[in-house]
Amino acid sequence: RRLTAPPELKEFDARIEETRKKKEEAIDGQDFELAASLRDEEQKLKSEREEKEKAWRHGESDAVTTVSEEVIAEVLAASTGIPIVKLTEEESSRLLHMEDELHKRVIGQNEAIKAISRAIRRTRAGLKDPKRPGGSFIFAGPTGVGKTELAKALAEFLFGDEDALITLDMSEFSEKHTVSRMFGSPPGYVGYEEGGQLTEKVRRKPFSVVLFDEVEKAHPDIFNSLLQILEDGRLTDAQGRVVDFKNTVIIMTTNLGTRDIAKGVSLGFSGGNDGSSDYERMKNKVTDELKQHFRPEFLNRVDDTIVFPQLSQDEIVQIVDLMIAKLDDRLRDKDMGIELTPAAKKLLAVKGYDPVLGARPLRRAIQREIEDALSEKILYGELVPGQIVLVDATAEDKSGEFTFSGAEKSRTPDTLPVEEAQPGA
Repeated sequence: RRLTAPPELKEFDARIEETRKKKEEAIDGQDFELAASLRDEEQKLKSEREEKEKAWRHGESDAVTTVSEEVIAEVLAASTGIPIVKLTEEESSRLLHMEDELHKRVIGQNEAIKAISRAIRRTRAGLKDPKRPGGSFIFAGPTGVGKTELAKALAEFLFGDEDALITLDMSEFSEKHTVSRMFGSPPGYVGYEEGGQLTEKVRRKPFSVVLFDEVEKAHPDIFNSLLQILEDGRLTDAQGRVVDFKNTVIIMTTNLGTRDIAKGVSLGFSGGNDGSSDYERMKNKVTDELKQHFRPEFLNRVDDTIVFPQLSQDEIVQIVDLMIAKLDDRLRDKDMGIELTPAAKKLLAVKGYDPVLGARPLRRAIQREIEDALSEKILYGELVPGQIVLVDATAEDKSGEFTFSGAEKSRTPDTLPVEEAQPGA
């Protein structure tokens, strides 16, 4: 049973938040007298709220608690497994802006995001076969271009939680004896009671995105069961239970047809017609290898095959922004922050990009060039809490080096007496 706070407490929360925002604005404007008075008002409101909450919890308040739509949605979600976001948000509005939401996490790959958004909209509009999965896609292309990240973003968008992604590394199922691990061992064999890695997860979490990573490495026997999933939306496990895949989205990733990148074919950091022709050449190569590797009846059951192009240098810089934003969030726990100049972002993009590996080395470059230096400076006391770390670069090519400097944040009346808080502090 869940009791919701009375409206009176929610009003106090709103007033406290509004006062806090006004206080921060006053601090930014260096109006410390106003900031101090707002601090006192905020503390007074907090004290009053604590008294009201104590009275409510001890049953002394006359306030009547109500069960809101959000609470009902959360209870239903817990009992049925249907995500809350499906119940509380306007579905059509979210779907119409699906591309914008996915682009917040996935940089570039416009055609891939458009294709998957169109397919999901068809499904949610009720135009697909109700027996089949909500969508089935093959994500093809070189490594490090966002195939797995798009699957994670799709799980979060559709079901409100990145944990709704079920990932299976198909290189673990390349041998014939490993096939039973996916769907469950037959009666009389070891592991019969445990259930399959795929069927058991989908049975427990029917609303999910199922990612078959590097599907070309799977044993051919697995594709016989995948055919049934793609066509009928259901599968019977080794214990005779029918597992429903109608509410899942199936995604299979593959690197087939992208070996030319390792041989020196420049597919990234190119512009104009050269980039377009490189992509078309790679797309044709991928399509041909898919036809050679997979049976026609398997490819015909997939809703769409999406070929991911290499990332451009501008897109790598945007990925730098995303990764630095995550680092900034971690630094906020230490009352610090980080900002990069355009030159520093460009240098990170140059040092962290590899045409063969895509954007994956970028995370290691940030660890090596930024996080390692930051950790040493923090331990030596050169950078302290209350500072914003400014990162610049001596040059934008590989010969460049990163420079670090600390800039003081505004000192707040929460940590200083009013008379010490002088302008410019």
